[in-house]
Amino acid sequence: MAKKIAVFWPGDARTKPNELATPNMVEATAQIVRALKKLGREPYQVEGFLSKPHEAIDKLGPIDDPMIGVCVHWFYGPHTTDGVVGKDNPLLLASNFSGRWPGLVGLLNTGACLESVERPFSRAWTEAADWTTDARFMARLDEWCTSGQIRYGEEQIRYSAPITRDEQARALGVAEQIRKRRVLLMMLGDTSMGMINGYFGPRLLNKHGFTEHKIDQAWIIDRGRRIADKRIQDAFDFCVSRGLQFHWGENGNADFDQASTKEQLRDYLVAVDLLAEYKADCLGWQYQLGLIPLRPPSDLAEGLLNGTCRPESNGDTVATATEADQGNAMPMEMMKRLLKAKGLHQAVMFHDVRWGAKHDGRFLWVLLNSGSCGPYAFNHDPSTLKGAHSYRQPSLYFPTPGGTLAGESLPGAMTWARAYIKKGELWMDVGKGEVVKLPPAVRDAWWEGTTREWPFMAADMGISQETLMAHYLSNHVAVAYGDVFGEMVALSQELGFRVRVLGG
Repeated sequence: MAKKIAVFWPGDARTKPNELATPNMVEATAQIVRALKKLGREPYQVEGFLSKPHEAIDKLGPIDDPMIGVCVHWFYGPHTTDGVVGKDNPLLLASNFSGRWPGLVGLLNTGACLESVERPFSRAWTEAADWTTDARFMARLDEWCTSGQIRYGEEQIRYSAPITRDEQARALGVAEQIRKRRVLLMMLGDTSMGMINGYFGPRLLNKHGFTEHKIDQAWIIDRGRRIADKRIQDAFDFCVSRGLQFHWGENGNADFDQASTKEQLRDYLVAVDLLAEYKADCLGWQYQLGLIPLRPPSDLAEGLLNGTCRPESNGDTVATATEADQGNAMPMEMMKRLLKAKGLHQAVMFHDVRWGAKHDGRFLWVLLNSGSCGPYAFNHDPSTLKGAHSYRQPSLYFPTPGGTLAGESLPGAMTWARAYIKKGELWMDVGKGEVVKLPPAVRDAWWEGTTREWPFMAADMGISQETLMAHYLSNHVAVAYGDVFGEMVALSQELGFRVRVLGG
């Protein structure tokens, strides 16, 4: 492989996050440059953050040398993918492993984006303060510098699983439901602007029993003007009476008050009306940059929809995927139906794979996303909102005030899944594990080390750090309490997904 190697900075679309991350990026770049020089390579840096797709096209497109993306903060997948697609020069995503500076989240999302457009790449990551002291990282970097790719072990990957007769019967029953009336996924906008990998479209959805209907996000504003004040007050009173704890005005957030929450409930009621009007089964809620200065965050609404205890409830959850991520919406809806078929509570959570560490001899992942985790995770009681909290979304990213729906997820068995595109087909990853209760001091350190305002889950996903970082094709995961692992494998196969089982 060529000695010269281009080092570039994939960026966020917003100026402030990039500015805050600059010292971290400079340090990480010095680390990767030092490591490459130690291996006899000649690195050079592409100037500035790639904060728009055209910057990736303009700056990365002309480069034929091998390239390394420095992944040590929030950033958007297209800001790498759009500049390297259609090229075959070796590409490496090099990440830290930090909850505070979640480059691993960007690596996982960007890797999935690259996979979805069939652009080869490799990944390497390290927790070391000095990257050159991490022997495994340096060996992998050397392998990439020598061959242009890195090979990873597949010991925890299988392509089938034993399924009992009862599990198969339940899966077939749900598949028959879907064949009689295919699942309608209502999309409030398109997918997140950072997620090429999260949008499948009708051509793929329709092959697996799903379809979509897109609603312009402007309808949230237009319809919201016609929501009666009484409905909003009734929804607010419902949340308060059921035990949802609001943290208005705390930590200097004077702009977060009852009025902010009521505006979030206005948007929630718009979604409820649209779901009823279009008889949609599940929901993808984009809420991205265009709405940030105009409406409060959608997190409270998303969390409420992912529960049965909610204003104007029909007794059913609405599987709601934040960032309108279809790769999570599909498994969320499938697991919801399987849970109901098995007599378990139907709540399914949406999370980022944010960070992880060892505790009591096993590796636990911190699953943490700003929206789409319902209150059942925090109380295991479908009739209440107790244990759920609403904190102001950090103003750096969300200038219009509004709250999250957060809490500490209770322990219990879990099943997880994720759909993604590989070689033009939809695949489904399925795994099982356990949500773990941490000692308060450990929990607080992990939570404070990520984003304290967001819902927290410590999970043994049944796979190692190595397996997830090397092979997983998303930064998102759908999680259900209860064991519907066998049913989910069987249903995925019955609906035509290629299935990959992670764990064991």
